[in-house]
Amino acid sequence: MTDKEIRISIRDLYKIFGADPQGALAHVREGMGKAELLEEHGHVLGLQDINVDVRAGDITVIMGLSGSGKSTLIRHLNRLIEPTAGRIEIDGDDVMAYDEAQLRRMRRERMSMVFQKFALLPHRTVLENAGMALAVRGRSRSDFEADAKKWLDRVGLQGVGNQHPHQLSGGMQQRVGLARALAANSDVMLMDEAFSALDPLIRTDMQNLLLDLQTELHKTIVFITHDLDEALKLADHLVILNEGRIVQQGEPQDILMNPNDDYIVDFISDINRARVLRVRSVMTPRDRPAEGATAEVDHDETLESVIDRSGGDTSCVFTVTRDGAPVGVLSMADLVRALVPTSASEGGIRGGDKAA
Repeated sequence: MTDKEIRISIRDLYKIFGADPQGALAHVREGMGKAELLEEHGHVLGLQDINVDVRAGDITVIMGLSGSGKSTLIRHLNRLIEPTAGRIEIDGDDVMAYDEAQLRRMRRERMSMVFQKFALLPHRTVLENAGMALAVRGRSRSDFEADAKKWLDRVGLQGVGNQHPHQLSGGMQQRVGLARALAANSDVMLMDEAFSALDPLIRTDMQNLLLDLQTELHKTIVFITHDLDEALKLADHLVILNEGRIVQQGEPQDILMNPNDDYIVDFISDINRARVLRVRSVMTPRDRPAEGATAEVDHDETLESVIDRSGGDTSCVFTVTRDGAPVGVLSMADLVRALVPTSASEGGIRGGDKAA
């Protein structure tokens, strides 16, 4: 368990699209599913009984296939979409009770958003785009220029402030979007499929950049993705949606080791477990060095790095350390067992569907 404070609390959240969402809600609460609701009542079940705590300083990743409700959910946090039922609190404030002025203030000052399609203004310079959130608050260019330039430099865009978005590559444009969100200096960053339009190598660079910045800034980030590898790489807390409901949520390592649903089993069945699993998830806890240990490994290293260090010797035993102190032992036998995934269920998710 973590002792970080809860920044965003989502409780009993439902969203139903249609002419009579309240009437349809009664059917859902009586057990009617998404397909049946659409067929019998012509309403679309977007979200069903969502309960999530987003903790301060964490990256909370919400993932699922197309149509799972993840983008609908993130748009509830700043009330771009109104819920059919439920409660959303930010730092203890009831967002549903906000009037228009309070909503504008929240969107301008307490939350920033990074979009999949970049959402840059083509007629403004890169510097002006990066400082847009500050300009909306009434600051002049001379007031926000230094902040905008600082964050452009931090995301690797030194010297391009006077160019326009069309002069930049897609990856560079997304860096401008990230700089704009950082320059806003908001408590919460919402990132909706922020990297999914990028080429794989650029996408990896942006993921690494976000993690590097997060190590220093400790922002509260809600990140939406349909890509499991991206989710596992970024998430402190992972929420997996299917057809508008939460199938499983928790620490990504725990979900990998203890999937609680056939849907999750199918979802994780073909990932590279050695690259994703950490030593801490596989080790046997022990507060003293392992007898006959070959070497020491850090608790947060990947199993892939331990395999490389073993040189193929299956008899190796490692003392696991955290901040230099022993916290466990890892044998290669335990490591190999952890690499065998839970069997995927019959008729489960096809590999091609995972990237939908």
